[in-house]
Parts: sequence; structure tokens; C-alpha cells
Amino acid sequence: MDYLTTNRANWNARVPIHVDSDFYDVNGFKANGRSILRPFEVAEVGDVSGRRLAHLQCHLGLDTLSWARLGAEVTGLDFSDAAIDQARAIAADCGIPARFVTADVYDAVEALGETYDIVYTGLGALVWLPELTRWAEAVAALLKPGGFLYLSEFHPFPQVLDEETGTTVTYDYFDRGPHVWEEPHTYTGGRLIESHTSVQFQHSIGDVVSAVAAAGLRVDFLHEHDHTLFCRFATMSGDHTGYRLPEGAPRIPLMFSLRASAGLPRLSDEAS
Repeated sequence: MDYLTTNRANWNARVPIHVDSDFYDVNGFKANGRSILRPFEVAEVGDVSGRRLAHLQCHLGLDTLSWARLGAEVTGLDFSDAAIDQARAIAADCGIPARFVTADVYDAVEALGETYDIVYTGLGALVWLPELTRWAEAVAALLKPGGFLYLSEFHPFPQVLDEETGTTVTYDYFDRGPHVWEEPHTYTGGRLIESHTSVQFQHSIGDVVSAVAAAGLRVDFLHEHDHTLFCRFATMSGDHTGYRLPEGAPRIPLMFSLRASAGLPRLSDEAS
């Protein structure tokens, strides 16, 4: 299966549903002037004032524009032309200067043609990539010396657990796929009229760290978090700020965040 064409059609079909959804609350984002980034992301990235930031796989660009509201000079990239059209329109309505580019993430270096202080990849992005080596190489090429990748993602471990209680190992952690899904609904609750098929790929924590290290980036930290942004298991409680397993239950990692830095050039490299 041509995963790229299939997934692009699927995400283009999702865009109008997502724009109108309560989940994204685009009108609220335009009106309130706030960032929708998670508090741990803002704390771990630090001050972005005046820094150039590229957001890969940016979808509607709300996270991208949230970094801009915190002071960054932002560029967003996504393979969905429908999503990029909406991102540009939202930026214009908000009066936020931002650049949005349509391209596959593997082609980001050529498509963007610039380097950045920060490359950001947000939640739910990596499952759409068949392998991470090319992704990490693209990230490294986009970074200025001394810049860093910041990745915020759903943890792969919960994927092996039963969906009711999250206590029984049901699926294979090392089954990387491809996994083909036929789903007439999107995670915002809306119904897709067409392009129901999507293709996803599972990556272990080891896959992520190894790809980043092989691209020449230095891992500064890998943090695992005991909460997530949706009701992953029926036993969870919470709201959009965080869902957790019942109090007293053993905790498991539900999200993770990683920061990895590009090295400064050596004197010998500069001389050459």
C-alpha cells in the first residue's frame, strides 16, 4: 500500500471536521490569545523569545502558533495541503506572522531551505512514519549548531495493553507494522465521509533514541509522564489537561518527552 497517499487523503478528509470540532476549538484559539501547549512542554523547552522554531507535522498549526505567541519565529510543515491552508488562514485571523509549508516530513530540508534553533515535533506524529532514521537525519540537518530537537509524544508502552483496564498485555510491543486501519470516525468525534483508511507504524522508545543518536544529536533528557491527553483506558479519569489511571493503581508511562542537541562545530571543522 502507498502509505503516504493513503494517509494524506485521510488527513485531508479530517481537516474540515477538526476545524469545526470542540476538540480543537479554533474559534476559541483565535479569540483568547493564549498558548495551548502543555505546561511540561513549555517548561522543558524554556524561553523561545526571538528563536527560530520549525514544527514538523504541524496539522492545523495551533501548537505552531502557540509557540509564536510565546515569542518564537515559527515555521510549520505538514503533508496535508488542506491542513496548511487552514493553518495559514488561522494565522492571518490571529495576526500572527508565521510561515507554513506543504511537504512530507522526509523532504523537510529541501522544502524549508533554512535552519532553526529548535525543531519541535508534537503529540501523535511519529506513528505516521514508516522509519525514524530518515526523520532524525532531517531533524539534524534542520538544526543550527547548538540548536535542539524537542519531541513530545504518546508513549508506545500503553499500546500493548488491553483497552478496557490497561492492566493486561494484549499486543506485541515489537510489532512495528504497518497497521492498516479502517475507521469512519476521527478522534475529535466527527464522521469521515470518505478516505477512512490510514496506515500507522509503531516505534519503541529504543527506536526513537537510537535514531536520534545515530543522526549525531546528543540526548539531553528523556522524560516519561504518568498522564495523557485522552481517556486511553476506560478506567481513567481526568479532563483535557490530563487523564490518569485510578489512584492507588500502579502507574505506567503514558507520554514521553525528549530533548536532543546538535553539537557546536569543532575548530578543525570551522577551519576547513
